[in-house]
Amino acid sequence: MKYEDLLYNESDGIATITINRPDKYNAFRGQTCEELIHSFNRAGWKKEIGVIVLTGAGDKAFCTGGDQSAHAGAYDGRGTIGLPIEEVQTVIRDMPKPVIAKVNGYAIGGGNVLASLCDLTVASDKAQFGQVGPKVGSVDPGFGTAYLAQVVGEKRAREMWYLCRRYSAQRAYEMGLVNAVVPHDKLDEEVDLWCREILERSPTAIAIAKRSFNAATESLRGLGSLGMQSLALYYATEESKEGVRAFNEKRKPDFRKYQT
Repeated sequence: MKYEDLLYNESDGIATITINRPDKYNAFRGQTCEELIHSFNRAGWKKEIGVIVLTGAGDKAFCTGGDQSAHAGAYDGRGTIGLPIEEVQTVIRDMPKPVIAKVNGYAIGGGNVLASLCDLTVASDKAQFGQVGPKVGSVDPGFGTAYLAQVVGEKRAREMWYLCRRYSAQRAYEMGLVNAVVPHDKLDEEVDLWCREILERSPTAIAIAKRSFNAATESLRGLGSLGMQSLALYYATEESKEGVRAFNEKRKPDFRKYQT
């Protein structure tokens, strides 16, 4: 596959996947998801690769979720909602290699979900985290909600989804969403250090450990599939479309007049 939305690099046992849409704050569209699936599969099964790093281009955003300009009742790709996002989430979990989220800026919406799903998250002190779904007529009804509760606890996960606030990297660390926070100019160095330590460990032991961790929450895959089917129906409503219109028109949405 020739990548349009990603940069891919392999070096000394480390594969780095960079969402390369900085003009969109590294939001993903259908094409981005297809490339993420391909690149994770490309790196994840190579014996010479021991760890995968996921990040975003530029210094403003890691990822800000689904590209609202590619969303008009459904996104622009394939799958239940026009984005094969369930497959992206699944491939991150199914890779036998650890995946490190290198969060250099905004990890918002679907970007926050990706950072949560990665095995480890190392953040710049300039990074910000949070959910926005109920502000824009959307939600992640699987790993993005139920798994988040496993990471930060039920109360914090509900707070993040119901209030749609933003959280500093330090606050995210205190909540358990982030493993480490470092000065912005030290982020690359810190992630490289974590990668080097992983590369010194037994790859088979790590693969078994990762699958063992995943086993406890594997039922969320089925929940997410069911939830995405419901989300597709929700996207067809005027209530959801109002969120997209308001976002693109840079105004506050009026959801309640469309509530059924």
